[in-house]
Amino acid sequence: MPQTPTRSKTPAVKSSSEEQLRRKLRFAEILLGITRKVSGGDTLQEVLASLVEVTSRELDAERGSLFLNDPQTNELFSRVAMGSSHREIRFLNSVGLAGHAFTTGESLIVHDAYADPRFNRDNDQQTGFVTRSVICVPIRTARGEIIGVSQALNKRKGRFTRADHDLLTAMTEHSTLALQSMQTIERMQRLRAQEMEFLEVVSELTSEIDIRVLLRKVMSEATRMLNAERSTLFMNDEKTGELWSEVGEGLQSMQIRLPNHAGIAGAAFSSGRTINIPYAYSDLRFNPSFDKRTGFFTRSILCVPIVNQNGKVIGVTQVLNKRGGPFNAEDEGRLKAFTAQISIALENAKLFADVQNMRNYNDSMLQSMSSGVLTLDTDRHIVTSNLSARRILRRTEKDLAKAKADALFADANAWVIDKIGRVEESQQTDVTMDGELLLDEEKVSVNLTVMPLVSGEGKRLGSMMLLEDISSEKRMKSTMSRYMDPSIADQVLATGAELMGGKSVMATVLFTDIRGFTTLTEDLGPQATVSLLNEYFEIMVDCIQREGGMLDKFIGDAIMAAFGIPMAHEDDEDRAMRTAIAMIRRLRVWNASRVAEGKRPVHMGIGLNSDIVVSGNIGSSKRMDFTVIGDGVNLAARLESACKQYFSSILVSEFTVARLKGTYRLREVDRVVVKGKTQAVAVYELLDHHDPETFPNLMDVVNQFNDGVGKYRAGRWDEAGKAFREALRRNPQDRLSQMYIDRCERLRADPPPGEWDGVWVMEDK
Repeated sequence: MPQTPTRSKTPAVKSSSEEQLRRKLRFAEILLGITRKVSGGDTLQEVLASLVEVTSRELDAERGSLFLNDPQTNELFSRVAMGSSHREIRFLNSVGLAGHAFTTGESLIVHDAYADPRFNRDNDQQTGFVTRSVICVPIRTARGEIIGVSQALNKRKGRFTRADHDLLTAMTEHSTLALQSMQTIERMQRLRAQEMEFLEVVSELTSEIDIRVLLRKVMSEATRMLNAERSTLFMNDEKTGELWSEVGEGLQSMQIRLPNHAGIAGAAFSSGRTINIPYAYSDLRFNPSFDKRTGFFTRSILCVPIVNQNGKVIGVTQVLNKRGGPFNAEDEGRLKAFTAQISIALENAKLFADVQNMRNYNDSMLQSMSSGVLTLDTDRHIVTSNLSARRILRRTEKDLAKAKADALFADANAWVIDKIGRVEESQQTDVTMDGELLLDEEKVSVNLTVMPLVSGEGKRLGSMMLLEDISSEKRMKSTMSRYMDPSIADQVLATGAELMGGKSVMATVLFTDIRGFTTLTEDLGPQATVSLLNEYFEIMVDCIQREGGMLDKFIGDAIMAAFGIPMAHEDDEDRAMRTAIAMIRRLRVWNASRVAEGKRPVHMGIGLNSDIVVSGNIGSSKRMDFTVIGDGVNLAARLESACKQYFSSILVSEFTVARLKGTYRLREVDRVVVKGKTQAVAVYELLDHHDPETFPNLMDVVNQFNDGVGKYRAGRWDEAGKAFREALRRNPQDRLSQMYIDRCERLRADPPPGEWDGVWVMEDK
């Protein structure tokens, strides 16, 4: 049989192979085009735009987006998007379809975006664009690390297919190296720009020599550099042991001070370590009182110690509330580098300020001295003269300028020239007490001191004369002998105050008393008692005088002092508070040495109150005392006595607390009616003298105690007792909490009659 001829399949196979070849060539052409596009881009912005353009065109999509991950913020960001919106888009790298693809590494083809629960509609709502379909693939490096996501939106014809997925994947893989390179270049450019800006800022700051201007500039730059709401630069005052800073400008400027161990700034200064607190109110070291006073709310804190070239901590930079989240490790590094660069400028500015202050101090001291000062060169010409010298000698500044001492002190006053000649020969100081000058036919009694002036290299510069007019002092000697405290007498004389007068002034009165002094004296005997009191008073009086207080009197073992008289200061209440803190701290040190010597420790109580008091000289014509009297004095004495009842070292009235300018650790211990009074007074315990050893868990105890006081005043005895017991658990030595526990149990068993107002009446003085 003849065979039926078979039809050849070669043309069909050839057609299919040609189609595959065309697709491969097209695929290669697309990838080659991407290579050209990204290689022609100079910036990450241009590369992203090129990739998005190619992606949208080749996948026939309405819009394309390419998101890169920002590892510092854990956000996906896009610099460009097709359509009307050309702004930067940012969102968390776990949000939406893009976030899913990034976190899981899974590619997605979604035909109905709004039906997919993973889809985030926020961007559509903001831009007005309606997303229908999405194809989304992760961008991987050669090592498999996911650095971003590429996606296309709304296929114009039909649906996104597997072929679209393969093409998009290939395009992203082909551009990964370029994206990484551009990211690296951009990061380096940004860091370089930051470094250049940093150098410019540091260069500008280091040229500033005025410490106050420098502080303001540094605070401004730190705030801007870290994108924060506020910053403060504290410098350490070695003389006072305080951190200080100046805020504001012009007449509104004010200086703030705090102990250099207090708060977050004090902790950073004391430890020399950076402190980064994302949530300020969760840290026990944070004191919220400043927020309450100013209305500012502190969220996050970054505090960096300023260390000089010798490794010494000289201050602290504190930055508050970074916008957009807490401070990170990069912020710490930048602030550390910033403070390291400006530390030299700060020390130079501080040194300049110290020199300037010393010069101003010397000039002011020279002009304000009651003694006359004349300096002479080696030819005895007058070089400088202060106001007192011109007043004593009855001459003007013009009269004395370049005048020769030999002509000025002639005839009856020639004995002065003899003194000058003697000093020039011997180079030894010569002192003449109660000498007499004849000036304009009037005799003036003076104390004269002539001393040689020598340079640091030992070269003779001339002489200096000190003239003290003691004429009025002679007349007033009998009156001034009535005053026991020489510092008071000096101030009264300097201000020309009326000696026999009296006036009403605002003052803060401080009372102290030794606990169990009678028993102590019985054990010691007379001589040892006097010795103990002398040592004790030496310490306490030094604390008072360091803060400019007036020692009013000793009352046995008690001390009465006042702040605000005879000379008032703007911060007399704070001076009194600092004095009380210093007294307890120095008493603790003294007691340690006493115990080491086998002696009994001494304990004391302190009461503080601020009020209008009568200040003046009280007494007889034979014996007078400059003192203060009034209800305010009595209340301070009552509070000192109440320390025993409340197991406290320092009690402060609400009137003093209301006038404080500084920040202290206080707790309101009670509202009391003292003996002889009818009005209740809020009483606070000052706790700043404590350390973690003497009062563990201080802020926890205070918070629990305050909660208990609130419930106690509301008459909720059981709840109050629970709070006080919790406070006592955190510090078993807090006898005040135990006192309130006992009160609550007593009041619960025998409730007070009538309406309870939480006021406690003190029966004892």
